[in-house]
Amino acid sequence: MSDIAEFDWKAFMGSLTYDRVIVEIDDRTLAHLQLVIVQKLRRGESFLLSWRDSAEVGSGRSSIWLNPAIPLYFKFVGGRAATLNRQWIEDLSRSANSAQGLVIVSEDDSMPAAPLSPRPRTTVNARASTRGTTVPLPV
Repeated sequence: MSDIAEFDWKAFMGSLTYDRVIVEIDDRTLAHLQLVIVQKLRRGESFLLSWRDSAEVGSGRSSIWLNPAIPLYFKFVGGRAATLNRQWIEDLSRSANSAQGLVIVSEDDSMPAAPLSPRPRTTVNARASTRGTTVPLPV
């Protein structure tokens, strides 16, 4: 295939192994998770990683507590590296920094961030000092 966008990443199921827990994740998702997880662990941060289980393992949800002291192994099955989606990485990072922890969402569920509302203009009652005399600044 010549077009990476048409490449079937779901056909390549890599895995994340953490303290005897093995989670199968498609290579494309795994590449994005690897970036977000490694960023957190490099900073010495522990956090929760959660996902929806497939029907083969009984559906439901699962979570693991990731700690920098416990080895983590990423196994990619495909031979090519995924092109990364900046928006998806930002969404996963935002999730990882939340109280609920990193929740694995599909690339399709990754939404553009809400636009920031303009910051309200604040007025500060500042004073400037001239030769030891305090002079109020015009507001």
